[in-house]
Amino acid sequence: MIAGLGIDVTDIARIRSAVAHNHHFIDRVLTKQEIEQLEPMSDKRRIEYVAGRFSAKESYSKAYGSGLGSAVRFQDLTIVDNAQGKPVVVSHPFDGNAFVSISHTNDIVMTEVILEQKNRG
Repeated sequence: MIAGLGIDVTDIARIRSAVAHNHHFIDRVLTKQEIEQLEPMSDKRRIEYVAGRFSAKESYSKAYGSGLGSAVRFQDLTIVDNAQGKPVVVSHPFDGNAFVSISHTNDIVMTEVILEQKNRG
């Protein structure tokens, strides 16, 4: 059963600016596992990756019903690409399944997260 659905649209230029002007931005938004995936990427792909994770975490917080801040923080969520390049939520506070989709153009990133309750039975 679906417990939550969240979507977000983020301007990639806004994230590029945040990364350029705040040297703590990436460490605040990404977990260690996400930063490990980020390190070998080219500059353009790095910004897309950061923007995608930022947006996906916003989407997750909306699906969770709290928004980012008190109940869900950036560091509470880890979203990494699997071997096929599909983003997967590997750690999160919800006691169930979390599914994520990330898509972007040159200018925007759009994400969606679905939270699914575990079957009890």
